[in-house]
Amino acid sequence: MKRFIVVLLILCMAGITQRTKAQAKVFKVQDVQIQKYKKPPLPEHYKQYLEETREVEIAVQQLTKAMIDADSSQLYALTYRNLKYAHSTGLVQSQKEFVDGITSGRSDFLSIDLSDQTVDIIDSTACVRHILTAKTFDNKVPGSVKLAILLVWVKQGGKWRLLARQAVKPQQ
Repeated sequence: MKRFIVVLLILCMAGITQRTKAQAKVFKVQDVQIQKYKKPPLPEHYKQYLEETREVEIAVQQLTKAMIDADSSQLYALTYRNLKYAHSTGLVQSQKEFVDGITSGRSDFLSIDLSDQTVDIIDSTACVRHILTAKTFDNKVPGSVKLAILLVWVKQGGKWRLLARQAVKPQQ
């Protein structure tokens, strides 16, 4: 669009202002070749933002897999020692309580599906929102859950780690 306006201004300044409105419309369509417009390259900071967004998405996938697999070493590696893991019931767990709950079977995920995920990053902090739909087998009792989740990730030493999680029942 900017290119079109510049071309139009140049032609007007060159004295091609004698056309009627109908002719000017034909001029716009015939003389401006939009297909030659070349998209400018992405700014470097935007490329970095996209890379970091992908890193956060991978960390979320790794956490999800570790929860399904009840992999304590991965759960510890992906979370901070001072983790605040809040459930929709109001219960807030520490890192140890969260990992113990998953590995003991008190909180057992058979499958987890994440949808409507968004990632917002500012500096070294990422906020991830999604809808979690899961099949559970908590304390050997089959069940299912659907929650709106907010995750707060912090990048330290080149690695994204979960600092906080809040779950709420989604609005109907």
